[in-house]
Amino acid sequence: MTTALITHADCLNHVTPEGHPERVARLEHILHALEPLDLRRVTAPMAAEDDILRIHPASYLSDLRNASPAEGWAQIDGDTFLSPGSLDAAFRAAGAVVRGVDMVLGGEVQNAFAAVRPPGHHAETDTAMGFCLFGNAALAAKHALDHHGLKRVAVVDFDVHHGNGTQDLLWDEPRALVITSQQMPLWPGSGRPDEDGAHGQILNLPLAPGSGRAEMQAAYESQAFPRLRAFKPELIIISAGFDAHQDDPLASLNWATADFAWLTAELCKLASELCQGRIVSTLEGGYDLNALSAATRAHVEELMKAPA
Repeated sequence: MTTALITHADCLNHVTPEGHPERVARLEHILHALEPLDLRRVTAPMAAEDDILRIHPASYLSDLRNASPAEGWAQIDGDTFLSPGSLDAAFRAAGAVVRGVDMVLGGEVQNAFAAVRPPGHHAETDTAMGFCLFGNAALAAKHALDHHGLKRVAVVDFDVHHGNGTQDLLWDEPRALVITSQQMPLWPGSGRPDEDGAHGQILNLPLAPGSGRAEMQAAYESQAFPRLRAFKPELIIISAGFDAHQDDPLASLNWATADFAWLTAELCKLASELCQGRIVSTLEGGYDLNALSAATRAHVEELMKAPA
């Protein structure tokens, strides 16, 4: 079995203002780092509007379309911008995770990585924020549950910032276990352990500023992995943010590239044990270009080595 790399050139047409950390060069560096790898390369389709409506109301989609500029930028919150190509990029990003779920559940590939932007895990039900427009990870989970008929899906988010959007979108979804580790305190300020979902199915793992591999491993080994085993997901979705890296400028955790490899390998082992190795991973944050490309490559290489 193989690993799919799902991406589209439209994701390079989401252009942010000069100096913005979520920039085109992020995806360019990632694709360059992944170029030598033996991956099944897949062109991301446009998500159907009905896909987006699984998680966002029609009024939100209409608001984004109305705000989309013919040229330049439209600022839709303190740090989230639309350029003329942004909505197409967001539809490709959402389409990539839907295609990844279809391929993995259809047995075409073992697992998949969506190398896409804009990211998704801060987008709430009717609010774009934190560089994010559509909740890609939550959409992947809902597509697996509602379209493919799975009974249990897990989302694991190791971005340094709390996945408030994924939490919001799946807050009342008993079929989805959401596990998210994040630096705390840090923007957006959510992610306390008592934020546990309408059905107790959300697990927040706050990590102290300056903490590193030991604290991360302890949190995952003592809390996250046992919860995954107890829940027995039929698919694992990964929100793969690489801004917990020690070189990232937007946070202060001290993970090394090898730590992302370790965590990915452990999740692959659990997927093999619990759900036939089925994983769909989607890019979230990571803003130092060298750290981002190295950590992403380490993540994808572990997906490629994953046991079935």
